[in-house]
Amino acid sequence: MLRSIADHPWTSLQDGFLALSAMAVAGLLAIEYDLFRFASEMSTAERRITLAEAMALTLLLGCCIAAFVQRRMREQRLEADKRTEIAAEMRDLREQAMRDPLTNLPNRRAVLARLNELQAQPGGQQHAFFMLDLNEFKRVNDQHGHGAGDSVLQVVAERFKRVARPTDLLARLGGDEFAVLSYDIDQAGAAAVGNRFLGALENQVWVEGTGHDVGVSIGAVLFPKDGVTAQELLVNADIAMYRAKAGGRSALIFFDSAEASPRQYPRFAG
Repeated sequence: MLRSIADHPWTSLQDGFLALSAMAVAGLLAIEYDLFRFASEMSTAERRITLAEAMALTLLLGCCIAAFVQRRMREQRLEADKRTEIAAEMRDLREQAMRDPLTNLPNRRAVLARLNELQAQPGGQQHAFFMLDLNEFKRVNDQHGHGAGDSVLQVVAERFKRVARPTDLLARLGGDEFAVLSYDIDQAGAAAVGNRFLGALENQVWVEGTGHDVGVSIGAVLFPKDGVTAQELLVNADIAMYRAKAGGRSALIFFDSAEASPRQYPRFAG
C-alpha cells in the first residue's frame, strides 16, 4: 500500500483529503449535536458496541479498503496499458527509422547496425557484403521524371527480394544504391548470390507501359578478409563497385586490395 501511495501521490492526496473531510464533517456533527457530552453521560455498558454494530463498522471499513484497493488496481492497469502503448509506439518509431519509406526495405542505418554487429560475433564465420548500384537509372529520371524513377526502384526492390536468400539482409542505401549482407558464406557462394542479383535485372523493368533497360554493378567484399569494421566494409565494397561500373555494363567484382586504394574513392573514407 505504501508503494502504491508513493507511485500515485496526487491520487493519494485526494483520497487523504476526502478522508479528512469526512472526519471533519463527522466531528462538526458531533459538536453540533453535543454527542461527546452524551457519550460521557453513558454508562460503561452503554458505551460498549454490540456485535451487530461491530460487524457493521467492520463491513464499512472493509468497503472503504476495497474501494481504495480497487481504485489503485484500476490505476495500475491503466498505467500498464499506457506503458505498453508507449513501448509499442517507440518500437514502431525505431522500426520506421530503420526502413526506407519508398521500398520498405531496411535502410542505411539498419545496414550499419548489422555490419557493426559482425564484430561481436564469434570468430571463424565468413560473410559477404555487396554494394549494388543501378546502371542507366539517371536516364530514367531525366527522360521520364522522378515519379517513374521511384516506380522503377520499387520494381527493382521486388525483384531483388525474390532472388535474395531468406537469411540475407537486403537494404536500400539511398538513391539507386542497394546493399546485401549474406551470412555464413564463402567466396564461391557469394559469387553465386551476386550473380542472382545480376540476373534479376536481365529483363527490362516495365513501368506504366514503358520498358527500361536497367542493369546493376555489384561490388563485393568478404568479412573478415576484406575488412572488419563497418567503415572498412563499406569503403572496400564501394571500391569494388566502382571497378564493376567502370566496365560500362552489369558486372560483379570482388574487392582486391592489390588493385585499389580507398584514396581513389573517398566517398566513404574518413
